[in-house]
Amino acid sequence: MSPHPRISYTHNLFHFRHGLLSEVSGGLGDLGTLLPLLVALTLTSSISLSSSLVFGGLANIFTGIAFGIPLPVQPMKAIAAVAISQSFSRAEIASAGLFVSGFVFIAAITGALRWLTSVVPIPVVKGIQVGAGLSLVMSAGKVLQPLLWFHPWADNLSWAISAFIVLCITARFARFPYALVIFLVGVALAAVLASTHSGSSLPTPHIWHPHTVVPLPEDIRRGVILAGIGQLPLTTLNSIIAVDHLARDLLPEHPSPGISSLGISVGAINLVGCWFGSMPVCHGSGGLAAQWRFGARSGISVILLGLFKLALGLAFGDSLIGLLMHFPKALLGVMVFAAGIELAKVGQSLNYGARDLQEDLENEEFDGQGVRESLIQGHSRRVANKDLQDGERSERWVVMTTTVGALLAFGNDGVGFAAGMLAYWSFQLPKWWRSRRLEQMSPLLDGIICWCRGAF
Repeated sequence: MSPHPRISYTHNLFHFRHGLLSEVSGGLGDLGTLLPLLVALTLTSSISLSSSLVFGGLANIFTGIAFGIPLPVQPMKAIAAVAISQSFSRAEIASAGLFVSGFVFIAAITGALRWLTSVVPIPVVKGIQVGAGLSLVMSAGKVLQPLLWFHPWADNLSWAISAFIVLCITARFARFPYALVIFLVGVALAAVLASTHSGSSLPTPHIWHPHTVVPLPEDIRRGVILAGIGQLPLTTLNSIIAVDHLARDLLPEHPSPGISSLGISVGAINLVGCWFGSMPVCHGSGGLAAQWRFGARSGISVILLGLFKLALGLAFGDSLIGLLMHFPKALLGVMVFAAGIELAKVGQSLNYGARDLQEDLENEEFDGQGVRESLIQGHSRRVANKDLQDGERSERWVVMTTTVGALLAFGNDGVGFAAGMLAYWSFQLPKWWRSRRLEQMSPLLDGIICWCRGAF
């Protein structure tokens, strides 16, 4: 599936040898999104924890090898939110996951996703990314707000502030494994809480026994209508299009995954795992930003994470619930906050450095500023950034902020996308109309000019 398997293998091998600790830390960077939804869905019996760990681990390994970048495997958030609020059964959540993944898979192999990418302007894509980042920041606030200052002793605002201070201090040290340190501290605290809390227990060996899930017609109806349809724009925009763009921005030295490959990946993962009660998953720009923020630069990060999840799922399975329930929300909240800020930062390149403003100097000469060297698809390329007029900068900013505002106001990527596209075309239609009028008037003007030359 990867268009550059040799480059991915070499890239992974290099970072395995020269940055293993950073890769391990980066692989844990998306836990702030994964753990809360994984625990909540398990407690409502909507998914099988063991199956989710096993198939999620296999998906991590598969994507790490295929793409060679820290491509996340995270829950389909819209489906998860509805499943938690509606107490979905395993068959209902499987129906929603199968519907979305089947649609995306077909769109990928038919080329519809590539067409969609070609018609979505960069300001709208960046709006989706910034909106997703700010949504993560708001989610972090919801996680942290209920906490007290000093009670309980292992999960309070004091821990959150301490973790945030360490985050700020270590921000300049790219190799400091922040996520790994926070994860180990969180596991230690969770183990103490689980061992002392009545009704909780530490994990015990529990071999995975897979069970298939076969949805009935009523399960399909509820799953698709209540959750699947709402997940489609989120998966298409934030998990495929935005991920491909973000990968190009964060890792310009490595070939991007490609729209069709990402769509096939999402489809293949769920069209297998959902039949066994696994949580519906996708890739996400927030997860990619989080893993990059905490040190991941190659597929080694998610491969190691996948091996860890696979081992836990096969050996411990559902006995991990007690430990996961007590993982400190203070630490999760700070990790989610940091991931959201990192993702929202991509908006700063809207009017300088965005992909639609870059041109190869090998093909055209530019007077613009910002010439840089980058390794893209294995060869050196000189890139220049186009200069924009003030009006053009303003228009692009309005389109992006409209997308962000609508996304946050309605909590829906599809609404944000529609609002951004309307704003974009409100600027483009007058320009198109003027150009058409000039084209229509051009023969008449040419005739008048010729007549005048002949007459005088």
